[in-house]
Amino acid sequence: MEEHQKKQNPDLTVQFAGHTFKNPITVASGTFGSGIEYSRFVDLNMLGAITTKGVSDKPWEGNPTPRVTETPSGMMNAIGLQNPGIDVFIERDLKFLEAYDVPVIVNICGHSTEEYEAVVERLADDDRVTMLEINVSCPNVKQGAIQFGTNPDMLTEVTGRCKAKAKDKPVIMKLTPNVTSIAEMAKAAEAGGADGISLINTLTAMKIDIYKREFVLANKTGGLSGPAIHPVAVRMVYEASHAVNIPVIGMGGVASAEDAIEMMMAGATMVAVGMMNFTEPDITIRIIEGIKAYMADTGTERISDIIGML
Repeated sequence: MEEHQKKQNPDLTVQFAGHTFKNPITVASGTFGSGIEYSRFVDLNMLGAITTKGVSDKPWEGNPTPRVTETPSGMMNAIGLQNPGIDVFIERDLKFLEAYDVPVIVNICGHSTEEYEAVVERLADDDRVTMLEINVSCPNVKQGAIQFGTNPDMLTEVTGRCKAKAKDKPVIMKLTPNVTSIAEMAKAAEAGGADGISLINTLTAMKIDIYKREFVLANKTGGLSGPAIHPVAVRMVYEASHAVNIPVIGMGGVASAEDAIEMMMAGATMVAVGMMNFTEPDITIRIIEGIKAYMADTGTERISDIIGML
């Protein structure tokens, strides 16, 4: 009887940066807002965590349109981190999330280290925020972001400065795949005091309309996401997780429970679902249920047992 209950109620909890999460599934920043729109389709309380869209110290307009296009097995975007700024985020988004029993990971963006620090300071004492994710990896802004994420010395510095302002809030550094060595960048974040890392952000890409003879995106380049990048993401999660002693949130083309489990076997403690939220709004819940089914089928009692098993 006890064995049957274990199979019916497998242990999905994971430990990340001193916090316990009910399951390993969160969402990728920029694909779920703060859950306001998705709450019509998803019971937010069922998620391991909600990771918000990037927020800056002042409102950002983002890039000119068109800034989204489909690609084979994916999409490209050049939104440019459009957001209403920290004041609106605190009054609207965090206020909304108060009604839910789900940890909140706030993604932070900036053009400079000082801009990152300003947002970190605003959230350091907010009990509604569980962890901070510092976006040093967006390929669609002209300054900041990816500039920090491709230079190991700058990454270490911005990590340390954000960590110093964060007080007891864990700091996760979101890494870009657009580098020669993801292991080197993971080590740079760890050296700066990061409590965890998340990867991968989008791959820089381009699409041309051969009949209009012009770039499809106004920004010329955009970030490629979706199932097309999943094998690249798995490889980088494996390399990064084996280079550091801090936990990893794996993301990049996760479209099924199998994809999420693959990420965890490669070394991810948690997994973020991104582009698929746009096409299948309830995908996160189906992935959680799929993980439960996999555990029952394979006799896996604790999901944590598969983390980094390869």
